[in-house]
Amino acid sequence: MQDIWCYIHSLMPMRAAARAACVSRAFLHSRRCHPNLTFSSTTLGLDKKEYGNDDMAGYFSSRVDQILKKHSGVGVKKLKALPMKAKYNFPYSFLSNGSGDSIWNLFLAGCSFCPTAELGWIRSLRKLYLHDVCITGDDLGCVLCNSFALEWLEVRYCDGIVCLKVPFLLQRLRYLEVFGLWQARKINIKAPNISSFCFEAGHKVQLSLRETLQMRNLHITFSGAVHHTRVKFPSSMPNLKTATIYSSSETIDTPILHSKYLHLKKLSIVLSAYDYFSLVSFLDACPSVSQWKMEHRSIFTDPLDLRKMQGHQHHKIKRVEILGFTSAKSLIELTCHIVESITSLERLTLEACQSSFRCSEPAYKLNKCAPLPRDVLVEAQRAVLAIRTYIEPKVPPMVKLRVVEPCRICHDVEL
Repeated sequence: MQDIWCYIHSLMPMRAAARAACVSRAFLHSRRCHPNLTFSSTTLGLDKKEYGNDDMAGYFSSRVDQILKKHSGVGVKKLKALPMKAKYNFPYSFLSNGSGDSIWNLFLAGCSFCPTAELGWIRSLRKLYLHDVCITGDDLGCVLCNSFALEWLEVRYCDGIVCLKVPFLLQRLRYLEVFGLWQARKINIKAPNISSFCFEAGHKVQLSLRETLQMRNLHITFSGAVHHTRVKFPSSMPNLKTATIYSSSETIDTPILHSKYLHLKKLSIVLSAYDYFSLVSFLDACPSVSQWKMEHRSIFTDPLDLRKMQGHQHHKIKRVEILGFTSAKSLIELTCHIVESITSLERLTLEACQSSFRCSEPAYKLNKCAPLPRDVLVEAQRAVLAIRTYIEPKVPPMVKLRVVEPCRICHDVEL
């Protein structure tokens, strides 16, 4: 019967289980075996308006400590600690001495975590989330070196990490996200079976990826990411299927290389200052290219001598979409190459800069588009003129060209 009560309580939210525990000793015992522990200001009934940050931290720590002391530690599958702005030192002792052996998911945010005892409990850990956690790279390394069952790892905004090492022994690790480690100088990833990798860090970080034959999805954000992806990754990620690249600056144009992403199905690139024509080397995939503001000379200031890449034809790409289209000469050269060299092309979408909220979108329920700065709007109209002048005449009849202009009703600026 006790097993039945424990199962029923496991299906209840933690606060509801706490209320039920007041009814009888049987309910109290089953509550102490609750498998899903979530500690936040909401679940603990703390009103943010009633307490200041310091008081919030004190009440949060006190209540969590009381709950953990009463909990048996047996059967815990998921544990979340979300103190928000409260400073909280997670009681590592709760997980030691066999109490945390059953934990599969551990989610910590906005607290300190300094594991010092034996690490036997983490051998069952499958998912680990660390968001804004005060932990060093060495401490996290100790955790990872004992997490043989780990499948999912997210490390976000942990400023105490200068060097992050993801060891080879994490054979089951499939998803890795390293985001906002602005103090990190070196990130060394050796886990061999990662299939999805999301990465954002400062420009000074040294990223080392090994054994990436299983990589299918890549999402990276840092200065120089385009060059890095084109030069260093192709030979080590032959099975990559989707790639999203964000780069605020590229100091070196991407070279034309023979190495290719043979299985790439979707490529998205967001960048600013760049020789767009260099992206020709990425066209062995089906790209969706977008950009930020234009920092290149316009085709209208230098309309002569458009570059061409001879001898490169592509026979698999069906759809190409370029967002934030401008009149940059190198972007016109790239687009002309696309329409002239992709024999399988069915649809080409070129979208000039748009308002963040559009009157044509039913979800926004607006009568007018959000305003655009005059210089942005002028460039958008120049982009449309460049498309009509230099690209549209070259588009084959079987290709559907879609040109998306700024709303003419809400925006009316003469060139």
